[in-house]
Amino acid sequence: MKRQLTHDDIRAAVYGGAVLGGGGGGFVERGLRTAELALQVGTPELWSADEFADGDLTATVALVGAPAAPDPQVLPTHLVRALELLRRELPGDLVALHTNENGAETTINGWFHSALTGLPVIDLACNGRAHPSSQMGAMGLHRRDGYRSSQGYAGGKPHAYVEGAVSGRLDATSNVVRRASVEAGGWVGVARNPVEVGYAVRNGAPGAIGFAIELGHRFLAEGPAGAAARLGGEIAAAGTVRAYRCEQREGLDVGVAVLDDAQGTTLHFVNEYMALDLADGRRAAFPDLITTFDEAGQPLASADVAVGQRIEVLVAPAENLLLSPTMYMPEVYAPVEALLGIEFAPAEKAFAHV
Repeated sequence: MKRQLTHDDIRAAVYGGAVLGGGGGGFVERGLRTAELALQVGTPELWSADEFADGDLTATVALVGAPAAPDPQVLPTHLVRALELLRRELPGDLVALHTNENGAETTINGWFHSALTGLPVIDLACNGRAHPSSQMGAMGLHRRDGYRSSQGYAGGKPHAYVEGAVSGRLDATSNVVRRASVEAGGWVGVARNPVEVGYAVRNGAPGAIGFAIELGHRFLAEGPAGAAARLGGEIAAAGTVRAYRCEQREGLDVGVAVLDDAQGTTLHFVNEYMALDLADGRRAAFPDLITTFDEAGQPLASADVAVGQRIEVLVAPAENLLLSPTMYMPEVYAPVEALLGIEFAPAEKAFAHV
């Protein structure tokens, strides 16, 4: 199915994305602004994956960085510049774009690109929830023999602006872009990892954008409890934040938040919430969805948590989300576990790499 994205889609996509962001995936107000601007400058289109041939070429558009960084800036023009830099590196033509993940800003990744370039956005994400590392959002390409990653990036305020293109091993190019985000003040827009649409369907999360929009409508109508019900989850904890720590490490927000409730609720995060511990043990761990809401019932990014806030914690099991098979590859968890000093990677599941 092909359809034009409309103003009716904006709030639902951003708020549904914010829930699925699990503490990361960007910020609601910036997501709303970028989506509104996309509809002001053009007509972005969302196409289902079955509108394309398996061999058609698509690329991921993403945001890379630490949301709590002190001086970040990524403008819509930076997003398009990153795409331009990527397209210079490619031997063939892109026919579409897709986002890396669902989040308040990342669900609408590609809308501005589509409005300006005419390339449609595929109703597909590399992963149907937000995640902290580029490798987690690369649809298992690190296991694809001979795959060479190409990435274009741009971002930063005028005094710290950086842009560039890099090609090579997936881990090496991702590290270069992550470092560029630090030099840019904490955040860059990225276009990366061209693949065949058929590969993206088999190894990503088709239908993820439509799912976020549906979830957003439910949240806007019924609040956190409605979102939890749609996800087959629950509000697992509530309390006032009595301790909070967040530091930028390797271009990521790394920290912990502790509530004053009887359960001693402890949230560990690397951009997104990675683990939820209660007094009697671990309640949930990534890729389970752990999302916080403020006292007004609005999605609250991990970077915006503060001591003295009253928050609620939603938990939804991984099996109820649209996830890439990459979420069950233990090796992508090792760097994140090292940053937190805890183990939480799920058991590996069979992965038919094609």
